[in-house]
Amino acid sequence: MTSVIDPKTIGKPARPRRHIRTLTGYTPETDDSGKEKWPRGDESVWKQGLRSVNTDVPSITKSIVNHVQTSLARQAYNLDDLGAYQAAALSVRDDLILNWNDTQIHYTQKTPKRAYYLSLEFLMGRTFDNALLNLGLKDQYREGITKLGFNMEDLLEQERDAALGNGGLGRLAACYLDSSASQELPVWGYGLRYQYGIFQQLISPEGQQLEQPDPWLAGGENPWELPRLDVTYEVRFYGTADRLPGGRALWQGGQEVLAVAYDVMVPGCYTKNTNNLRLWESKPKRGFDLNSFNAGDYEHAVESSNSAAAITSVLYPNDHTTFGKELRLKQQYFWTAASLADIVRRFKNIAKPFSEFPDYVAIQLNDTHPTLAIPELMRILVDEEEIPWGKAWDIVTNTVFYTNHTVLPEALEKWPVPLMEHLLPRHMQIIYDINLSFLQAVEKKFPGDRDRLARMSLIEEGFPKQVRMAHLACIGSRKVNGVAELHSELVRTTILKDFVEFEGLSKFSNVTNGITPRRWLDQCNPELSALITKTLKVDKSVWLKDLDRLKELLPYAEDAAFRKEWAAIKQRNKERLAHHVETTLGLTVNTNAMFDVQIKRLHEYKRQTLNILGVIHRYLKLKQMSAAERKKVNPRVVFFAGKAAPGYYIAKLTIRLIVNAARIINADPDTRDLLTVYFLPDYSVSLAEVLIPSSDISQHISTAGTEASGTSNMKFCLNGGLLVGTVDGANIEIAEAVGENNVFFFGHLTPAVEDLRYQHMYRPVPVEEKCPALANVLDKISSGMFGDGEVYEPLLNTIRQGDFYLLTDDFDSYIGALDMVDKAYLDKEEWIKKSIRTTANMGKFSSDRAILEYAESFWSIEPIKVP
Repeated sequence: MTSVIDPKTIGKPARPRRHIRTLTGYTPETDDSGKEKWPRGDESVWKQGLRSVNTDVPSITKSIVNHVQTSLARQAYNLDDLGAYQAAALSVRDDLILNWNDTQIHYTQKTPKRAYYLSLEFLMGRTFDNALLNLGLKDQYREGITKLGFNMEDLLEQERDAALGNGGLGRLAACYLDSSASQELPVWGYGLRYQYGIFQQLISPEGQQLEQPDPWLAGGENPWELPRLDVTYEVRFYGTADRLPGGRALWQGGQEVLAVAYDVMVPGCYTKNTNNLRLWESKPKRGFDLNSFNAGDYEHAVESSNSAAAITSVLYPNDHTTFGKELRLKQQYFWTAASLADIVRRFKNIAKPFSEFPDYVAIQLNDTHPTLAIPELMRILVDEEEIPWGKAWDIVTNTVFYTNHTVLPEALEKWPVPLMEHLLPRHMQIIYDINLSFLQAVEKKFPGDRDRLARMSLIEEGFPKQVRMAHLACIGSRKVNGVAELHSELVRTTILKDFVEFEGLSKFSNVTNGITPRRWLDQCNPELSALITKTLKVDKSVWLKDLDRLKELLPYAEDAAFRKEWAAIKQRNKERLAHHVETTLGLTVNTNAMFDVQIKRLHEYKRQTLNILGVIHRYLKLKQMSAAERKKVNPRVVFFAGKAAPGYYIAKLTIRLIVNAARIINADPDTRDLLTVYFLPDYSVSLAEVLIPSSDISQHISTAGTEASGTSNMKFCLNGGLLVGTVDGANIEIAEAVGENNVFFFGHLTPAVEDLRYQHMYRPVPVEEKCPALANVLDKISSGMFGDGEVYEPLLNTIRQGDFYLLTDDFDSYIGALDMVDKAYLDKEEWIKKSIRTTANMGKFSSDRAILEYAESFWSIEPIKVP
């Protein structure tokens, strides 16, 4: 006799299909008197071995040296800057873990309502500096690192940006996590642990954007994450869904992959509270098919492994192919399914009935990417917990909240019904059931209005049919918000107008985006932060968590000595950027010129094209001037940075035009002292931290009514850079806060946009008649002034034919605004006053304020201080 095994189980994980015992989350047992009982061993021995956060220099250096010896297996003799960074980072992580453990067990004991922030992007930036800042240990670590023979700045440069995001969506999510911890709110983030991020941006000799993988994890383990190999969930794709009595269904077959958790600690500023960002990595349920390998079928032997790993390989796989579309949808479901399983497991641990789920859980959808959380939660409640459909829907719609980030109809996410039926058959059934019930309610309120039913349906008719994810997010959420006052109003009156009429205005609100002042002032501009601290005569921990205190700077705008210090800091920040450009690109920057910066992902609606066309117009005017006239010109250096999506041809042409125009302009001896242009490749949070403090002006020039909010505009203004922009997004609220005399507005307003587009379509006027200055610029490009003119024709034709983003309508006004900037900059003292007033009035735009608004008005959660 021998033991036997079912061949079907070979290669399957031994663990059951649930979350098993973890290192945190358990509370001690108590005796009859309520005293905590020590779980095992000699309590005194255990407690003698426990350590606390290292706060003095000797214990910090001891910890770093210990990691050099043990974690890195190195010695002082063979330790370079990278090794020193790794050891110091592990030392800081030890401190974070202590606070993190105390935070998690405190939350477990208190069982508060928690909020969970689901975002496909978390653009965290470098962690080392931010962690030291929030722990209040930057000076101690700087001294300790110096005593060990290293330089703090050199070690900071060793860290690579975590490639977990692309733009404002991910940076906003990162700011909100930081502020949640700083405001002592029980909030977790959930995202994906991308192996390669979006891509590393390179520029070819022809000026073309090139993409290569960004292996940000290639240097070994990320010291800022904690692998949780005991936290795994199985996620299913494909298969069949068979209906059962009572509204339930049995989903089986298909492919199953494992979601493995990696935790990233998110420390609060000047508080012990340390929240969590849980990232999921996809792994195969069966890593290797030995039978296929032995049969000589080597590709099939690793097929399931490769298929599973692909899910979290790259952020935003190109969806211009069928494979890319399917992979994107796989990513979204994999992430939401694992996150929901984790949230439900944590709720079940407190042993409450599911009717109380909304009393303990709030789920925030950051845009439509996590919308599958709605049908997935319905599937869990109906199929696994056997809750009746109506009660399950009540639970869902009182738990989920949705933030909309666009008013562009073409940007609203949709998925082909055949793809959804193939990949997620059970969820497509649930979406159909939700839609039927919803449309019946709409028809009851608006009888006979078939057009309304078609507009509001979750399913858009066509070939193929499409699932409208924004509609699903809207009806499945308790509240819907936009991210700036204008944006929220447009959401209510345009893309979700029918839903407002059906569900009422109270469900639709606004929370203007915010940024964390810790990173975007204290960390990226330490000299300005120090000046503010000295001037306000309070510890920086006070004003960094109460940004309204900046208003106390307003009287100092009239203080000549203060203005001199302010201007000197701006100049040194310019020199820092110039040094970065020289060391990375080998180019020399004129630091005595005005610095004009636009840093955003490349998109037609953000209108980097308008900016570079304006630069070329300026260049052509300079060429026409006499030497005497040029002496009166305000010198300007223009910086661009940002990535274009790999499949976005027009955006990539804009980059090519910027690079090639810069080559010609920067080499012209007649004008190079007055105008130079730089495109800084591979934009990141770290690059932004150098660019933003150096700016005199920044450009936020989207077509009116297209930018939801923006956050880079807030970062620039917080650092004393003046804003040039359209009356769009949060530009409006910034102008209200800092005063319109401290911003430079131009362009048509939102109400005029649709009429102008109508005229472009049905009553077109040639560019030569409408805007001769712009026509001249376009002709120069076509003629080959900046390389092969034919290359740019597809880009130029978007302006000559249709001009959807209104460049021809706004160009003259834009040039006029830049002329106003030049005139204002000539009065240096008044300019510095404008800069000071701008910073002083930016208190409203702190993410601390925004996250408290979510906590109070949406999630109904309260701060919990960890003792």
